[in-house]
Amino acid sequence: MEKEAEIYPTVEHIHHEEEEVSHRLISALIGGILVFNAFLASWIFPERPEISGLSALIGAILLGLPIIKESLRGFYEGQLHMVQLASIAILACIALGDYKTAGVVAFIILLGHLLEHRTALGAREAIESLLRLTPPTAHLITPQGEKEVMVSELKPGDLIRVKPGENIPADGIIKKETTTINEASITGESLPVDKGPGDPVYEGTTNLTGAIIVEVTKVGKDTTLGKVKELILQAERTKIPIVSIIEKYFHWYIPVIIMVAGLILFFTKEANRAISALIVGAPCALLLATPTAIIAALSCAARAGIMIKDTLKIETGSQVNAVVFDKTGTLTTGELAVTGIHPVEEISPDRFLFYVASVEKHSQHPTAKAVKELARRARVKFVEPENFEEIGGKGVRGKVEGREVIVGRETWLEENGVKVPTKVKKEKALSVLHVAIDKRYYGWLELEDQMRMEAKETTEILKKMGIKKLVMLTGDKKEVAERVAKESGFEEVVAECLPETKLDIVEKLKNEGYTLAVIGDGINDAPALAAGDVGIALGAMGSDVAISSASVALMSNDLRRVPYFLALARTSRGVIYQNLVLGGIFVIIGLFLSGAGFFSPIIAALYHELGSLIVIFNSARIIKFEL
Repeated sequence: MEKEAEIYPTVEHIHHEEEEVSHRLISALIGGILVFNAFLASWIFPERPEISGLSALIGAILLGLPIIKESLRGFYEGQLHMVQLASIAILACIALGDYKTAGVVAFIILLGHLLEHRTALGAREAIESLLRLTPPTAHLITPQGEKEVMVSELKPGDLIRVKPGENIPADGIIKKETTTINEASITGESLPVDKGPGDPVYEGTTNLTGAIIVEVTKVGKDTTLGKVKELILQAERTKIPIVSIIEKYFHWYIPVIIMVAGLILFFTKEANRAISALIVGAPCALLLATPTAIIAALSCAARAGIMIKDTLKIETGSQVNAVVFDKTGTLTTGELAVTGIHPVEEISPDRFLFYVASVEKHSQHPTAKAVKELARRARVKFVEPENFEEIGGKGVRGKVEGREVIVGRETWLEENGVKVPTKVKKEKALSVLHVAIDKRYYGWLELEDQMRMEAKETTEILKKMGIKKLVMLTGDKKEVAERVAKESGFEEVVAECLPETKLDIVEKLKNEGYTLAVIGDGINDAPALAAGDVGIALGAMGSDVAISSASVALMSNDLRRVPYFLALARTSRGVIYQNLVLGGIFVIIGLFLSGAGFFSPIIAALYHELGSLIVIFNSARIIKFEL
């Protein structure tokens, strides 16, 4: 149980907060009934003012006590908070003998504060639901049979059964059976994924169809979901610069408001005006301006499969005007695919593919995997090769249906006495497999690292957003890099880059005044990711390097999440400034109207809560953000 509490602190904290809000809400309603009863008693028993006065006083104390208690704690700790202004106003009303006004003001402020707090908790529903995804128990398979155990007891190497409709309790590899998995909770992708033996599965995702046997590979904080939880906890602990500025100068704010209230009392000689000024001067709207927007942005991002490690990057992301992409594994899939088959005229393409796939059957080289995948898709059945031999860095050879087949580099064929035609040597494909059958050249296959389908769309969106510079970095040769850059919409490309070269380019762009986002797969791009103003790791599921080196992790490989994050950051920053302006305007207008005598303390309390609610609802718009 201690392990579980360690893994799920945020869920418990949220539940504790919800219970506390509920209890205080009940107390507020009881106090409110007593204050309402005071007004009723003064109407029924006009000749007995002590009855209504006693009911109002008890209600005011019950309602005001939490506010005054919190205020005294702030004074004791040497901190100034907005509740201190409210408590001064409530105590002033009680001292003047206006218990009803004290009770109504305390009721409005306390009820408004609780409703604001409850609304802020509601804005975290996406985060809370993410933290609840891990089931409490798992079906462990042992030599004695299957038994139910706590998830905290699982360890790498264990075999578990996951039934249809259940959430997967740990990261693992499917050992038996096939199924369909809903990974939307991690990747943000709405379409389920078909999976079978050898495929990875992740904690917190939902098994939709078949019962599967899974070998556990990671548990607890080491799982993908565990990393996501840690990211969320870390993000909620960070503060963007504008919050720090408000907190830095807040200790000046309360004395200024008290001074303004004192001046109003001095010149008007009316205590109610000064009390109203204290109430509207409480900067709830200003203090809620940033945290409500940040919580909404984190919730929205989590729903889209974007994990923000540091909330500072929300403000930084809103200012990004240049984006640097790694090519391999980021703009491309990082996996080779056959893009062209060129057999000699004497053999048909399917027969040619049959020989190549058969001799490659037992090879695990990326080019062999690409050939076999094409054969499967083309429904070309390949057979078991005889005398199979694989030479690292050169190629393979073996006998297929009694014919000797050699597949590999040009030099490999020439070592085996097969001459490659001159015109074939001039091909500039990323990778070429030459094929010889019975010592005679039979053709070649062209293989390329495939572009991601959404790469072009992503660069177009970024350009429309006003990004000034898009740069592609790659370790590939210049001609390959330029072709990929042209296909994906990049005007600037730097080829044959080492990791240190990428870092130098990032530093150079920053020195030129650009606010830079760096997108990579989080492995060989780690130095550049860490150096960028915002480092965005693509496809962070299962990648420790991606999570540790980047400030933002995309849980899927969809590049469109990059402009989505930048647009979300811009929207969030805009909402924060809107909230600050609205909060400031509400305070200034409220002080003026209080000093002019237009506000009674009760109206001032209603006005104060109205400003806070407007800020909260303005922030809530972020949760529904779409690009």
